[in-house]
Order: sequence, then structure tokens, then C-alpha cells
Amino acid sequence: MSKTSRRDFLKRSALGFAGVGLTPYFLSSTQPVKAQALSDRLRMGCIGVGDMGKGDASGFNGLVDIVAVCDVDAKHLEEAQHHPNIGKKDANGNKINPDGYKDYRKILERNDIDVVSIVTVDHWHTKIAIEALMAGKHVFCQKPLTLTIEENQLIRAAAKKYGKVFQVGTQQRSEKERFMTAILMVQKGLLGDIKKVVCDIGGSPVCGAIPKAEVPTELDYEMWSGQVPVYDYIATTELAGKKNWPKNSRTHYEYRWWYEYSGGKFTDWGAHHIDIALWAIDQIGEGQGPIRFNPLLAEHPVPFKDGYPTETDRYNVSHKFDIECVFANGVVMNVVSNSPDGNGIMFEGTKGKIHVSRGRIKGKPFEEIGGKLTDKDRSVSYKDMPELQKVLPETDYVALYKGKPHEGHKQNFIRCIREGGLPVSDVFSHLQSMNTCHLCGISARLGREVRWDPQTEKTDDAQSQSFLAREQRKGYEIPRVS
Repeated sequence: MSKTSRRDFLKRSALGFAGVGLTPYFLSSTQPVKAQALSDRLRMGCIGVGDMGKGDASGFNGLVDIVAVCDVDAKHLEEAQHHPNIGKKDANGNKINPDGYKDYRKILERNDIDVVSIVTVDHWHTKIAIEALMAGKHVFCQKPLTLTIEENQLIRAAAKKYGKVFQVGTQQRSEKERFMTAILMVQKGLLGDIKKVVCDIGGSPVCGAIPKAEVPTELDYEMWSGQVPVYDYIATTELAGKKNWPKNSRTHYEYRWWYEYSGGKFTDWGAHHIDIALWAIDQIGEGQGPIRFNPLLAEHPVPFKDGYPTETDRYNVSHKFDIECVFANGVVMNVVSNSPDGNGIMFEGTKGKIHVSRGRIKGKPFEEIGGKLTDKDRSVSYKDMPELQKVLPETDYVALYKGKPHEGHKQNFIRCIREGGLPVSDVFSHLQSMNTCHLCGISARLGREVRWDPQTEKTDDAQSQSFLAREQRKGYEIPRVS
């Protein structure tokens, strides 16, 4: 991209942030976001290119020029550099492989990179995202964005100070036929007054003792550990299906099942379903959210003492749970590992209830407004539901999309960089969802009710308050932006 074009992009982005959430629809182009001329393309660096990282990079390919990739696993790095859908093309259409780095800071140092994609393990998200903002980059970061509530506050401060476009990878926010439709039904009062919400986010796996193992030569385990203490590397010899990682370990996909690096299903799937539920009932703004978290059920695969696991050789996140979240207005939301309706969100109001999942919406109120399912119990395309369109016109979806035309999640991010305004999964509202996700996990770990003040962002006792932050390992501290 030329220097003049880059300045234009940055100027438009800053102006868009100054009018947070206020970009009217008529200022947005209705033309779909697609690849620009070579001289005008944004340049992206992709930090974290495992399976999800390569998938996201492939999704951005063509919308931007991917000029650099980074991973602490040398196998992932090599695969990404030579991936057919990751890189850029020259004027003759020939693919140019991206530069490869093990250290993400090499990407942040490059002045020719405008935007970064962060698809690392969860405990690295906050540090890299804040440093990327400080380096003047626009940020796309996969969920869950944070490891603690303090990290929520640190990212919020940095995002407000630097004013770059920041999209979180909660793609459910862009799913029209199911989740956006369910949100509109709730917000337009088609279910009446909401009394109860159930978020079924599924339970996590359990395992037996995992043996110590040699660290793979391709993995920089010390750097992978980041802010977390470097535990013994443990892994089974059995591989996870067709994947190239051990079935049980602390790294790669399996890091999700350790509180040291993640929040288990509370943050892994809670970042999706809890997020949609809070958005639907208008509890996603700063200072909003539940005030009480009561673990009606919270089982862990290892013994706990004072909220901490007493064994370190097997998964430790809660695998069976039912956390009752109570709002100041009396609405109750249960976050559960299992429910009769299955994975998804149930909204119950005075006029009826619906259940929405990644496959479909079900419920009488949906049928009454012209909602339809295929004979395989799957969603019908919006364009094929004319009666529903009368009740929920396209303009409703545009308003829900913050004044932007509905399109793909990544296209929305790029559009906001070009035109200004907040993306559909903006960092500020996502952090509100993460507060609830983390507090569910804290109440489960302590095995008791936790009371929360959404205004001050503090709990009412010293023990639960101590779980809002963690000490970072020396050399891997997260920057604090004043």
C-alpha cells in the first residue's frame, strides 16, 4: 500500500472511532468488501497460525495482503508460509509467500504492516493485542480475548487510548439466519418480557494422569508458556484423531482444559453463547451484567483447595456445571454444561420461548412470524422466508450491524478500517461478555456464590477479588496503558 493510501486509511479509522457506534447507514458503501488494487491493499501480519490461525488467515486472503506470519511452533510456521491461500500476489498473479517469524514482535516492528490477526493460545491474547495497538496496528483477535477480568480492563484502556479498529473473532455475531434473528426477536418484544435464559455451552473432557514427555523440537515451550509459569511438559503418545498433536497435553488445542491458560468451556464457548445472550437482553454495555453468580452445580475432574487444583498432571477445568447468573432486573440466566435442548441458547419470555443454536431456531414464536426449517431441522435462508422479512426487515439487521450492511465477519472488519465505525464484534462489548464468563468460572472454582458490582467491577469479598487478576511471569508482563 502506498504511504498516501495508508495515511488515508488511518485517518478514516480515527474519525470513525471518534463517533463510536454512530456511523449512519447511508455513509456505508453497500458494495461488498473485496480485494483492492495492489497499491491500495491493507497489509496483514498473522500471529498464531495453527489450525484456527491458518483458517482465519485463509479467510482474510484476498481481502488483504498477508505479508508475514508468526508462530512458536516451527511446523505451524512452515505450513502457513507455504499454504496456498496465505500470502499475496504480484502484478502477474504469482503468489508470494509471507515472511516467517517465531517472535511476534518482529511483525509489530514492521511499519509496512497495517493490521494483525492474533490467533494464539488464550493466555497470549491480551499482551499481543495491547502491544499491537501501541504499535499502531488494527487488530483482529480470536476469542476468548482475555484470561482475567483485569486483562479486560487493560485492553479496554488501550483500545480507548489508541483508537484502532478492533474486531473479536466471535463470528456468531455475524450469523444472520439464526443468532441475529434470535436477538432481534428478543429485542423487538416478540417473546414478551424475558424471564429466563439458558446458555448450554457443553462440558469439557476429562482425562487420567498425563505422563511427562520430551518437548517437541519444533515447539518453543518456554515462549509458548508466556505469562504462565513453565510447568513440566506432559503429553500422551496417542494423537487426537487426524490432528498432529497429542490427545492429552497442556499445549495446542488441549490448553483449553487447564485454568492456567484458559477458562474451560466458560470462556471457550461462553464467549459465543453468553455473548449472544447478553446482547439480546441488552446487558452488554459498560457497567451492565449479572450481579450474582451462584454455582448450583460445579464439578471438577481433580480436587480443589481454595479455588486452585491440587493436581497438575490432568485436565482441571469444570466439566459439569450449572451457574445461576442473576441480573438486577430479576432476569435469571443459567450457564450449563448440559440441557434438554442441547448446545445453544434458550430465551423464555411471557409470550413464549425459542431455542437458537448453530443449526437452527426452534419455537412457536419463530413459526408465528414466518420462520421455517428444512426437513432436516436446519435453518432456511432469510431470503426464503418472506413472511419473516415483513416482521424483521433488512433494516433491522443493518441497525444490529451498527449501521453497516450485513456481510461476512472479516469483511465487516475490513469495511470498518476503510469507513470508520465499530465492527459488529467490537472489543468493548466483548469485554463485558468476558466479565460474565470469568465470573462464572470463579464461582465454579470457589464452589460458592460470588457477588459482583458491574459499575465498580469488583466483588464483595477478598477471596473472590483475588481471582480477578494474576501475577505475570517476569519478562512476559502485560503493558499497562494510562
